[in-house]
Amino acid sequence: MTGRRRTSTRSTFLPGSVRFTGSVRAAALTAGALTACASLAVGCGVVPGATGGSGDDPIVVMTWAPEGTSATNEPGMPAFARAYARWINAAGGLNGRRLKVLTCNDHNDTVAAATCARQAVKEHAVAVVGSYSQHSDAFFPHLEGAGIPYIGGYGVTNAEFTSPLSYPVNGGQPALLAGLGKELAADCGPVSLVRPDTIAGDALPTMLDAGLTAGGHDEADDQRAPEDAAEYAKQAETALAHASDGGTGTNGGTGGKGARKGKGCVVTALGDRTSTFMDSFRRTRADHPEVRTATVLGSVDQTVIDAAGAASGPFEGAYVTGWYPEARDPAWAPMKKVISEAAFSDTRIDPTDTGVQTTWIAYTVFRQAVESLDGGDVTADTVRGALDDGLRITTGGLTPTLRWQFSDRLASIGFPRLVNADVTLQKVRKGRLVAAEKGFVDVTKTLQKADVD
Repeated sequence: MTGRRRTSTRSTFLPGSVRFTGSVRAAALTAGALTACASLAVGCGVVPGATGGSGDDPIVVMTWAPEGTSATNEPGMPAFARAYARWINAAGGLNGRRLKVLTCNDHNDTVAAATCARQAVKEHAVAVVGSYSQHSDAFFPHLEGAGIPYIGGYGVTNAEFTSPLSYPVNGGQPALLAGLGKELAADCGPVSLVRPDTIAGDALPTMLDAGLTAGGHDEADDQRAPEDAAEYAKQAETALAHASDGGTGTNGGTGGKGARKGKGCVVTALGDRTSTFMDSFRRTRADHPEVRTATVLGSVDQTVIDAAGAASGPFEGAYVTGWYPEARDPAWAPMKKVISEAAFSDTRIDPTDTGVQTTWIAYTVFRQAVESLDGGDVTADTVRGALDDGLRITTGGLTPTLRWQFSDRLASIGFPRLVNADVTLQKVRKGRLVAAEKGFVDVTKTLQKADVD
């Protein structure tokens, strides 16, 4: 789910040798956001807000995601975006104007991601909505140069929580891992984390550890894995060895004073490759004491659970954190109505898929932003202005009320745009993914304690 490591890629975190206090760092991030916004006024050769226009022209947006790659793919996101356009246009459009959705395949590649962003600029898109890309360093400079807002990205890169033009609708991987760690702290012995050996993957142990240590547990053993491997026997063996006996792992963890008694836990966060890992895990686990498993939505869904053996498989009893209510919740009825009326049996659009759900919420945000303009010009500038002026977005109970400011509660750890740190806790019972607790769990305070320096 995260981009390949490249030594030349910028980190969105401050270097370890430059460690500021939370208040100083928050002030610096806020000033940086204001400076970035101010820089849009001079435009890098593009007049901000000049895209879009008014009158009878369609409102143009773009949705991108990787398709047909050997790593994580999200074909349902652009497919749903096209279905949404058909549905909204059949109902009269947005403020009486037709919505035109452009889609692009970013191929899990920096060059393709930049190409998608350049196309959005060229086609005068007023926003990029409900998209997935690992390569924020490739696409954000183009969007920022043109002043195009990025609404409801998947939350897979740190830049989505730092760019002043980003409007995330969920807490991304940071919230999922922190929430999962907090839940596992009370029930797990030694914990092993298997995650991609990538740039963004490097941030995942910190977030899981924030939740574990908040519950008085030792940090997890960090097991890196290729994001596009055909099998994971070596990683499964190492993870099981640590979780089942507390032996020294790859980061030297030994199940010290903060370790809990009980079954160890193996946490997987490998995106589409989670099912591949579980194939190796099932073959390897027979040689080790029994352990529990846990993961995050986006790395597992009901389809993956069924393929792994359902109630008799390794996910039975597993905790799974997500951003939204479980798929059978009535709050998803409006999204399912769109799929029923406009998807035309497109099998890529799965209402239980987190990418599809995120895209629905992102278009809900965009629609309310446009409607707030009361028939005025719909441009990148006016859409961004509506969101920056304190517009409160409601999503029918799928998220808390969303409202973005230049520097929110998590600016102190480098995430000034992360406004929704709520997660849901689900569990696999009798082979089915169901809600383990009602409502949301806010992990803001847990994240504030994360050691991201």
